[in-house]
Amino acid sequence: MSYDDSNVFARILRGELPCKKVAEDEHTLAFEDINPGRAVHVLVIPKGAYVDWLDFAAKASAEEQTAFTRMIAHVAEITGIAGTGFRVVSNIGENGHQEVPHLHMHVLGGEPVGRMLS
Repeated sequence: MSYDDSNVFARILRGELPCKKVAEDEHTLAFEDINPGRAVHVLVIPKGAYVDWLDFAAKASAEEQTAFTRMIAHVAEITGIAGTGFRVVSNIGENGHQEVPHLHMHVLGGEPVGRMLS
């Protein structure tokens, strides 16, 4: 999968599509998922053009990687799920059911998220 500048997250970053912003810094944006799977369902994306976690790990600067990791923790804190537990998920590639070719982490919580695998 290659990066597509017309993907929905790139369009959100350019301001072409709205989002319900949860938090933002120089390198990352966190916003509510439009089709939440749990009471809290926030997407955290880097502002750079990275297809997935592998691309990000190989090409992102140390500052971008640090900001991304810290934003996930920040989202857990500000949404109130840090104390009760939460799940962070990233779908990568075809077998991982990745739908948007822009790295994004799902931060899920606010209620039991269920078993990881059956």
